[in-house]
Amino acid sequence: MNTNNRNIKNEIEEKLNDDVLRGALGRFAEAYPVSRAKAYENVADVEALREQVRQMKMGTVADIDNLAAKFEAEATSRGAKVFRAHDGEALKKYLINLCQEKNVKRIVKSKSMASEEIHLNHDLEAAGLHVKETDLGEWIISLAGHKPSHMVMPAIHLNREQIADYFSRELKQEIPTDIPFMVQAARTALRSEFLQADMGISGANFGIAENGAIGLVTNEGNARLVTTLPRIHVVIIGYEKLIPTIKDAAPILRTLPRNATGQLMTSYMTMTSGVTPVMVKQAGKWVEQEKELHIILFDNGRLKAARDDKFKEIYQCVRCASCLNVCPVYTLVGGHVYGHIYAGGIGAILTAFLNSMGDFEKINELCIGCRKCVEICPGKIDIPHLIEELRAKAVREHGLPFGVKAVFENVLANRKVFHTLLRLAAIGQKPFQSGRLIRHLPLFLAGMAKDRSLPAVADSPFRDRVAKVTKTIDKPAKRIAFFSGCNIDFIFPETGEAVYKVLQNLNMEIVFPEEQSCCGKPVLGMGDRETAKRIARKNIEVFEAANADTILSACPTCAETWHQTYAELFADEPEWQVRAEKIGHKVCEFTSFVAGEYQKAGRLTKTAGHKKVTYHDSCHMKRGLGIYTEPRQLLAAAPGYELVEMKDCDKCCGMAGAFGVKYSELSMPILKQKLANIKASDAEVIAVACPACMMQIQGGLDKQLPAVKIKHVAEVLAENVKD
Repeated sequence: MNTNNRNIKNEIEEKLNDDVLRGALGRFAEAYPVSRAKAYENVADVEALREQVRQMKMGTVADIDNLAAKFEAEATSRGAKVFRAHDGEALKKYLINLCQEKNVKRIVKSKSMASEEIHLNHDLEAAGLHVKETDLGEWIISLAGHKPSHMVMPAIHLNREQIADYFSRELKQEIPTDIPFMVQAARTALRSEFLQADMGISGANFGIAENGAIGLVTNEGNARLVTTLPRIHVVIIGYEKLIPTIKDAAPILRTLPRNATGQLMTSYMTMTSGVTPVMVKQAGKWVEQEKELHIILFDNGRLKAARDDKFKEIYQCVRCASCLNVCPVYTLVGGHVYGHIYAGGIGAILTAFLNSMGDFEKINELCIGCRKCVEICPGKIDIPHLIEELRAKAVREHGLPFGVKAVFENVLANRKVFHTLLRLAAIGQKPFQSGRLIRHLPLFLAGMAKDRSLPAVADSPFRDRVAKVTKTIDKPAKRIAFFSGCNIDFIFPETGEAVYKVLQNLNMEIVFPEEQSCCGKPVLGMGDRETAKRIARKNIEVFEAANADTILSACPTCAETWHQTYAELFADEPEWQVRAEKIGHKVCEFTSFVAGEYQKAGRLTKTAGHKKVTYHDSCHMKRGLGIYTEPRQLLAAAPGYELVEMKDCDKCCGMAGAFGVKYSELSMPILKQKLANIKASDAEVIAVACPACMMQIQGGLDKQLPAVKIKHVAEVLAENVKD
């Protein structure tokens, strides 16, 4: 483990032991989905609104140079001075020179994450300027000496007792923990700052090319004071905030408050354009003076992203931070573990462009790819996909660590070696094995099996059982090629047997191409596209030769990789891309395929049962493949079972491939939340359609809820199939 990982591990441990942080984030994560859903109750078509935001922002980035020029021209024609800052140093130099030229001594600030991005306050104070944050959250963290932990709620990691203590120190009086009192104390303390300030610095939620105006969406009103009272107003706005017309502000104003804080609208919506007179005190008298407006269009990597066919997607972000609000990792540890200014998955991507790829590489593994953020993002940004693209970029630039590269190239990409090692593991695990699980490990490995048992490699893999479970089908309805994936083949071969049983009961002929290997997802997840291509080519060749009507997988991760990723891998190889697309269209996930066949046969009738079963949605299944109704239909129709829904059924179980092992300290709290919901459902059986989820949840059940059994949906269905 390198030093950077050790530092992140230390940060994670510290945050996991911070009861104040965990309590605040836990309460917010619980309340947020409810308040957001309520805020959208009167929106007739939420998806259409999200699509409107996406299309508008896509059009913006496609024409960013012209829009920026128009915005500059319109703002200039209304009296503003526009400066384009290539990077943070250029911005700071311009601003400090402006302060010296205009004899600025005191500055008030509001709503500017871009200034946090370049640590602007530090340089302004080093230049002898008095700088005061006026957003309540920003003021609090400035008193605490912290960085923002959230893009919208920067002080979410602190409680009222801590804040009262910071206030007491700053104001040199005892401040009680009463929130209204603290807000009033802050208002009183900051009032003089507004009145004495020579310059106000603000950000902007959007800049309108049509008229050179900026828009600010706030709840406190301080931004209006910052933009109106001082004689000089400076706006720092990134290129990604530009929009074409005032009409284009409407979808942002409809989604931003709802997604950020669950509000229908914020308390203040401010639009400002051009310069207006301002009252200043001269020789003891108030006189009217023309206000100066300076707009800094900030690049710092933004234009590079705009010109990248893949990463221009980040321009669809409206900075609502809803992706953080639903991220399983963020809601455990907060934003500070991400190191830079921007947190969560979107923060990792922004860090790559606005700071450095090196900083991205330190934090990218904290995205577990659950896609909850994609489901909720107003701009429909595919955050996990962009993170995988950046991982691939990192691998292209400086390769994988030697050990990882050796395993990928010589083991995962070589089926015979890989499978031989798995067979050897089945023998080597015997001293630690208890039934089908490993409950205890020795020495430094003990922590891996502390709170969850680990799955044992099966004595006999599924490929060795195929001949015994294959039946001769007269006049088969279809010819199915079964892609087992590593987990079903070597960890859960009984699931493979259940799949055969169910399909053969539907009069399907099933073949198992023995040359098949791993789908390549572990390699793809690490960014090694070249090794993934080798694996994909071999699998494509093997299943082309199978000459099947359908390729079926009982693992949604494998199905998603075949169906959506293989063709993309070969974007630069047209012949292989065509082959990948052609065979990808044949790939089906087990429950969706069987539900369709059962529907045709009239076998989806709901039945009464005494045994309660609940269902966990795999992330790849629901949000990757869009499959969630079909497994429920099958379970509801399974004789002897009563389907009951559990809370947060589609929330990640914390497995996420290697993440579940490498970051077990994060994986386990996520799993414990899932186990608590399973227990609360009062179900005797938890059904899943993903072998990786089965691996994770089974391990937790064994240690904490041994009375509850876990079954793949295929196993539930097979119980009612006669041999």
